[in-house]
Amino acid sequence: MELGAVASGAEAGRAGLEPVIVLGGILEKRIGTDVARAGPICAGEITVVGGECAAVDERNAGQIVPEDVVVGIGGNNTAELINDLQHYPLEKAIAVLSASPNYNKPSQEGIFQHYKALAAVSPKPIILYNVPGRTGRNMTAETTLRLANEVPNIAGMKEAGGDMWQCMQMLRDMPKDFLLVSGDDALALPQLACGMHGVISVAANAFPAEFSQMVRLCLQNNFPEAKKINDQLLEAYDLMFSENNPAGVKAFMAEQGMISNNVRLPVVPLSVGLFTKVKAFLNK
Repeated sequence: MELGAVASGAEAGRAGLEPVIVLGGILEKRIGTDVARAGPICAGEITVVGGECAAVDERNAGQIVPEDVVVGIGGNNTAELINDLQHYPLEKAIAVLSASPNYNKPSQEGIFQHYKALAAVSPKPIILYNVPGRTGRNMTAETTLRLANEVPNIAGMKEAGGDMWQCMQMLRDMPKDFLLVSGDDALALPQLACGMHGVISVAANAFPAEFSQMVRLCLQNNFPEAKKINDQLLEAYDLMFSENNPAGVKAFMAEQGMISNNVRLPVVPLSVGLFTKVKAFLNK
């Protein structure tokens, strides 16, 4: 299973990308409107709600087919998330991507019990999401493996902790049917080389054809050709995350005419100096 969070349904189709992440990771519950009022999640009826998600807008929602949708539902209030999972219109989604709790920094046992409670009520498989740079707490390999082995309805994990040793430990010990995907564009190639199954990507929003081809080449064990593409994108990865995500990827996308360059406070557009570097990269 290859995952890519992409900017546009039309761009995704042309690039051959697979599931689209509609609500992103941990921001969807903190800003924006309530998904409960969004209506059915299905072709032609997808509404972007919450987060600084660039995945779908009104212009391309109808071009995304039902099996393409992974919905992000995350936060640090377990009881509230249980209610969300019980009431949100998830009939057409294939899975729920849920970041570990942010801000309140639970213990590893707290993280385990949080996901166990979500998995027990979720009508769709849960994809764990470890992103300690945003949540303030790393989900250890031991906790991930415990969830993978002990809790039904946990399908996989998006790993964005940046710790290659932790990734390799999970790849060595995880169940055979557990989906482990990279959540770090700059590390995706070496993580795929270690055995990860795909990528949930930021850069794929701006470079869907190039990034998805790089991933496919890795999955085909053609790493010399994959490295050529990855080398071309290395500078873009750095520029994209230098000040803020999603401001970085939105700047790349806006300059290519994919979306308008709008963000919401406290996120602000890239500085003039960095945006100049983005344009210079795209004009090479």
